[in-house]
Amino acid sequence: MKLTRREALIGGAVLGAGAAIAGPRLLAASGATVGQLDPNSIPQFVTELWIPPAMPTAATTKTYDRYSLAARSLRQQILPKGFPSTQVFGFGSTTNAATFHAPAYTVEATVDRETRLTWANQLVSSSGDYLPHFLPVDPTLHWANPPGGTSGRDKVSKFTKTPGPYTGPVPLVTHLHGAHAYEDSDGYPEAWYLPTAKNIPQGYATVGSQYYQYKEEAHARAGVEWTSGMAQFAFNNDQRATSLWYHDHTLGMARLNIRAGLLGLYNLRGGVGDLPAGHLPGPAPRRGDRPGTRYYELPLIIQDPSFNTNGSQYLPATNLSWPGPYIPTTDIPPIWNGLYYGSTITVNGNTWPNLNVEPRRYRFRILNGSAVRQLTLKVVANPHAAAPAPVALPLWVIGSDGGFLPRPVELSGKTGLPVLPSERYDVIVDFTGHKPGTHLYLTNEGAAATAGSTASVMRFTVVPLKGKDTSTPPQHLALPAPVVIKAATKTRQVSLSETGSNFQVNVISEYTCGTVDSSGLPNPLGWDDPLTERPKLGSTELWEVWNFSPEGAGAISHVFHLHLVQFEVVNREPIDGGPVTGPSPWELGRKDSCSSPTGYITRVRATFDHKGLFVWHCHLFDHEDNSMMRPYQVT
Repeated sequence: MKLTRREALIGGAVLGAGAAIAGPRLLAASGATVGQLDPNSIPQFVTELWIPPAMPTAATTKTYDRYSLAARSLRQQILPKGFPSTQVFGFGSTTNAATFHAPAYTVEATVDRETRLTWANQLVSSSGDYLPHFLPVDPTLHWANPPGGTSGRDKVSKFTKTPGPYTGPVPLVTHLHGAHAYEDSDGYPEAWYLPTAKNIPQGYATVGSQYYQYKEEAHARAGVEWTSGMAQFAFNNDQRATSLWYHDHTLGMARLNIRAGLLGLYNLRGGVGDLPAGHLPGPAPRRGDRPGTRYYELPLIIQDPSFNTNGSQYLPATNLSWPGPYIPTTDIPPIWNGLYYGSTITVNGNTWPNLNVEPRRYRFRILNGSAVRQLTLKVVANPHAAAPAPVALPLWVIGSDGGFLPRPVELSGKTGLPVLPSERYDVIVDFTGHKPGTHLYLTNEGAAATAGSTASVMRFTVVPLKGKDTSTPPQHLALPAPVVIKAATKTRQVSLSETGSNFQVNVISEYTCGTVDSSGLPNPLGWDDPLTERPKLGSTELWEVWNFSPEGAGAISHVFHLHLVQFEVVNREPIDGGPVTGPSPWELGRKDSCSSPTGYITRVRATFDHKGLFVWHCHLFDHEDNSMMRPYQVT
């Protein structure tokens, strides 16, 4: 008997044999277990906010800026002074060892001026041996799979019994999220590479299946060279001024490498889509700044790690939804978890920091760099007030993923700003009129926020004014209009759904992308299934993203992300019919990621203007890493 759309939503979009899905479990480390650090034991607001400096260049020519970046392992003081330090993986410049940090320094780029980025995988020890991942790697997923060798890389391994975590060399490929990139520089999940360690096990694949093709393409297109353990990407920066971000994108490993610290901002400035200097609060960190420079534009990169009592990061090494058995008895991954929320909040790499602010306007470039946590941000006077708390200072949203909004949006009253994983928002907060010594708090009222820990983000402490604020009040800003996207000539239907275990009721074995059949039901597809999305070069399409997640899971809306393009959010409509709603005011600019709520069709419009192989996926990293990603090809 064929399921109706309503039955598919109630029972789970894709059913195993006799299995139904009641909805994913929200796995939150809200308190301490054996070996874990109790978040309530960590003092808040005792560490000053670290402001990422501008990444130094390796070379500058008349036509491009070149950066030589690498991923390395280091120890960092994420917890307050007096607590143990934490091992992280961080990016930095190979020209200056002091620049390695998690999250990384900010790459500053200019519209229509080329940037060349070398990405080296240097996750090796001082003796040159590879370093295994310090977070548990599930080798049963569809992942990079270096042990599979050339024939088995980027495929699912066949195990006869449940394996332990993978402890081999860490693969890496970096994606510049939101970039108008060519396929050779997009960080395709199968273009990964291992470090040039001296003890790579015999038979391991050292590069992904797409690496050599993109190596040749990058050389032919931009004249850049790739050598062992690295890739070099070239970006024309031919898009609007905005904040992009770079992060690992290795097949089946992104959730781990992001949590480990491999991410950073990439600010693109200038061009017709930017405002002249002086209109917005500034300056921001620039290359060559002197120590002690005061900044009035700064990034806020928000994440949610958990910690062990020895300072190391905690991530479950077992599937918390099912205690076993696993292979060969069931199809349930033994280590992967569908949604794991950490127990603390970090901003720019420190737990619950404090920022001293003058009574003037500040510009914050906000990135939700969490793997799955969805934030709702607001500035309040009382951090202990029940949600929804009254706003003490409005957030003036002036931009999002793809640049400025059509006009500033004021969020006041009890309205917070929803920020999903991977989304960026450009926000102005005006502290004018507040007396020195005043404390205000950036809080989180998003899904799974826990009072006293993950509901708290950071504190602002007002200090005396040091200089006149000449920036334009946000309500008076005239912002450059977003790029107009022409009418679509094709409508395409894609789906987001879950696959229930064939052996256990209410347990999800994987998440899937796919298409929608003629009955309005999902047609789930795997990563290796034949391509179904082939936009024509130069065409504009309307994508309908159908979210068939189980009812009751609305708080964990999927996050739809489309590589290559900045799209327009058109509207949303219930799958079973109902009122069509337009985008939220803060979604009216151009986007590369957006909410795809449970039980809704989310419509976006985009123009595809580079030939090549790209991907679309859910940007909840725990979902993306277990099959919720599909390639598409512009032809």
